[in-house]
Amino acid sequence: MRDAALPPSSMRRWATRGLLLIALIFLLKEASAIVLPVLVALVLTFVLAPAVRTMRHHGVPEAVSAAMLVTTVVGCTVLAAALLAEPAAQWWERAPQALSQGLNRVDRWRASIPGFGPPTERRASRAAPPPADPLRERLASEGVALTAQLVGGGLRLMVSAAATTILLYFLLASEHWVLSRCIELLPPRPRLRCSVLSGLRAAQRDISRYMVSVTAINLVVGGVVAGAMWLLDLPNPGLWGALAVLLNFIPYLGPLIMAGLLLAASVATSPGDGGLGALLAPVAAYLCLHGLEANVVTPLVVGKRLSMNPLSVLLSVMFWGWLWGVAGAVLAVPLLICLRSFSQRNRRMRPVALYLRGSDRPCPPLATLLREAAPRRERR
Repeated sequence: MRDAALPPSSMRRWATRGLLLIALIFLLKEASAIVLPVLVALVLTFVLAPAVRTMRHHGVPEAVSAAMLVTTVVGCTVLAAALLAEPAAQWWERAPQALSQGLNRVDRWRASIPGFGPPTERRASRAAPPPADPLRERLASEGVALTAQLVGGGLRLMVSAAATTILLYFLLASEHWVLSRCIELLPPRPRLRCSVLSGLRAAQRDISRYMVSVTAINLVVGGVVAGAMWLLDLPNPGLWGALAVLLNFIPYLGPLIMAGLLLAASVATSPGDGGLGALLAPVAAYLCLHGLEANVVTPLVVGKRLSMNPLSVLLSVMFWGWLWGVAGAVLAVPLLICLRSFSQRNRRMRPVALYLRGSDRPCPPLATLLREAAPRRERR
């Protein structure tokens, strides 16, 4: 019988690979200010490159078509931000009052639970100030730190957005040249070059189809959510529709965040005498709409070609979200599609593609798999 233990050289090789992988992960985390704009620009290039190629075939130079597309994307983004700036400012001005109202309601709920109620004022001493509530003090102290973080994050976001826009233009304007130079640098083996080129084209096609389809679906969902919030008298329904559009790009975790935000807004703005049904109505309406979209609309529009294993999608969202925050969570599915496209064309990585690919076919029983594996061992 063969010894199952690995030789020392193989163990050292695997240990070295593991250390390099850990070092690469933390390098990506620390270099997010550089790597993240590049990845966002690459994903947007994959989405917009087919339009540039189509216009090039009709005689439009790549520099002109790239400028037109980038200007359109930036213009739509600025217009959406301008339309949402006023509702966001209204919520920011309303935040102290809404927070106070929400805290009063939470205090009433805490008072109904023995041992969890806020400290009450004693009648014995009128001059003594009422004891401070630690929950309110913590929220007040963290408000200043939150404002500073928002300002700093806004400045970093503006710099990253400018870098991404400039890089996107140059990638779109020179997409054909960059792709040709990358293929030229490979060894002169036709099979290898065809495999790499087909993998790039497949990843580009799948990511473009996925992003366009999901964007169209999310815009419809955002409009429906805004209409539902307007019917339920939640303030600034357009803002909630826009948040639904943005957070729906993050599978599984985005809808949970949206439901939590709607619950907090409902607690902060609903009247004190409102019942539990009125309090939960915005969250229930959103969850019903999201369930219809996730289980009926998206599978019909996206199709089986782009279906992914739900477990791999959730793990990818968690990993890239931990690494790069919200931007990483949005990029999780496009990066997963790119990995699947390349692993399908690499013999050594085909097991990875098998795990990433979603399938409606039921899994065979384990007993059947064991019976199929027994004759193979006998042949050996």
